[in-house]
Amino acid sequence: MCLALPARVVAVNGLDAIVDLGGVRKAISIELVPEAQVDDYVIVHVGHAIGMVDADEAARTLALFAELETSQSQETLPQVAA
Repeated sequence: MCLALPARVVAVNGLDAIVDLGGVRKAISIELVPEAQVDDYVIVHVGHAIGMVDADEAARTLALFAELETSQSQETLPQVAA
């Protein structure tokens, strides 16, 4: 399974950019979306921006990932007897 995540562009230098995803910053290529600018959201897959997404859609997607993470962490907690 492949996973691509929305991330906010925080710096652009030619066809390279720095994105922020939940406080983690990463250098990526924006060669496939050279129109990406600071504060745009791009879909990142293996170090490459493969598309752009608006801020509302990015927020909805990131909220779903956060919900998934929360539900998975609750499933792995040990059950406590009452």
